[in-house]
Amino acid sequence: MLGKCIENVRKCVPLVHNITNYVTVNDVANVLLACGGSPIMSDEPDDVEDITTICGGLNINIGTLNKSSIEGMFLAGKRANELGHAVLLDPVGAGASALRTSTAIRLMEEVKFTVIRGNISEIKTLAHGSGTTKGVDADVADAVTEETLDSAVAFVKALAEKTGSIIAITGAIDLVADADSCYVIRNGRAEMGRITGTGCQLSGMMTAFLVANPDNRLEAAAAAVCTMGLAGEIGWARMQPGDGNSTYRNRIIDAIYNMDGSTLDKGAKYEIR
Repeated sequence: MLGKCIENVRKCVPLVHNITNYVTVNDVANVLLACGGSPIMSDEPDDVEDITTICGGLNINIGTLNKSSIEGMFLAGKRANELGHAVLLDPVGAGASALRTSTAIRLMEEVKFTVIRGNISEIKTLAHGSGTTKGVDADVADAVTEETLDSAVAFVKALAEKTGSIIAITGAIDLVADADSCYVIRNGRAEMGRITGTGCQLSGMMTAFLVANPDNRLEAAAAAVCTMGLAGEIGWARMQPGDGNSTYRNRIIDAIYNMDGSTLDKGAKYEIR
C-alpha cells in the first residue's frame, strides 16, 4: 500500500539537495519539512558537490536558469550518480525557450535520472527534442483525458523504457510509469493550478519519497503524487469564505504535515495499468 511510503519518509528523514527555482524555493523547503524530509538548497558550482555528497537525493528544477546554476546542475547530478543517490529532473518550461529545452535534454544525456517529472507538454518536448508549452504550463492540446488515456499510458511507458527513468506526468490525470507498469492517478483539485509551484513542491517531496523507499521507487513516486493530490483535496475542503490561493497553498502544506499512511491509503485514487 502507498501509505507505507510516507511512513518510511517520516522514519528516514531524508536530506534532499534542491537546485530549484527561486520563485518556489521556500515552498519546496516547507513541503519537504511537512512530509518528514529535510531540505537543503544550493546551486553554486563550488558548493554543490559537497552538499549533494551529504544528502540522499537530488532534485534538479530548471525553472529559473542561469549559467552558474546550470553548471551546478551538471556537477551535482554527476556527483549524485557516482554516489548512487536518487536524482529527479523537473524540466519546468521545457519547450518555452531554447535554453530550457537544450539544458533539459543535455541533462538527460549526461546525468542518470531516477525520475523525470513534469507536465505533459514538458515531457513530450523531452521525448521529441522540441515542443511548445504555455509558459511553464501544459498546452491544453496535450492534456491527458479519458479519451487519450490509453495512448498516453503507452507513450509514458515507452519513454520510461527508452530513458531508463521513471516518468511522472502530472495534470488532471496523473501518470507515473516505468517500462512495465503505469499508475493512473485521479487525486487533486483543478484549483491547485492557481497556486504557483505545486509541481515544484511535488518534485522536492517526491525526491524524499524516493530516498526513503529505495526498493520500491515506482510505488514511492506514485505515493508522492497521491499525497500531493490528496492534500489538495483536503486543503480545499477546509477553505473558508474569504480564503484565496495564498491560504490554499498553506492548507495544502498543512494537509501534508498531518498526513499519515492510513489517510493516504484511504484517500489515494489510482489504478495500475
